[in-house]
Amino acid sequence: MKVQDVMTKDPACLTPGATIREAAQLMQRQDIGIVPVVEGQGTKRLVGVITDRDIAIRIVAEGRDMGTRVSEIMSTRELATCAADDDVGEVMDAMASEQVRRIPIVDDQGFLVGIVAQADIVRKTRDAERAERTVQQISEPSGKHKQ
Repeated sequence: MKVQDVMTKDPACLTPGATIREAAQLMQRQDIGIVPVVEGQGTKRLVGVITDRDIAIRIVAEGRDMGTRVSEIMSTRELATCAADDDVGEVMDAMASEQVRRIPIVDDQGFLVGIVAQADIVRKTRDAERAERTVQQISEPSGKHKQ
C-alpha cells in the first residue's frame, strides 16, 4: 500500500506570517492538531509545522500573545517527511524513529501534497500488527522532542 492511499490530500496550511490565533482557529475549524507551514499559499513549499502542543507550550504556558507569528514558534529543523509514492511501511518507520504522530507528505521539490496521521495508518493499513508496533514506538518515552 502506498502513502497516497492513506494520506489526507491537500491539507489546510498556513504561511509563516499567520498569527497563533489564526493557527488555533484553523485547528479548531478543521479538528486537527498540526498545521503544515508553507512558504506561500501560491507555492505550498513546506517550511515547517506548528502543532497544538507548540501553542500550549510556547505560547500559553509562557504567557505570550496570540498575535505572535507562526514563524516564531514553528518547528523547522529536520522535519520528517515522506513522498506520496512511498510504501506505507516507510511512513510507519519514519513515525517510529522520529516519534511523531503526523508526517507531512511532499513531492520531489518539497511542495506539500498531503499529510499522514497515526490514526490514518491504524484505520487504513492492512498490517494491523505493524501499525500497533508503530503506535507503541511513537509513544515510548525518550525526551527526543522535549522543548
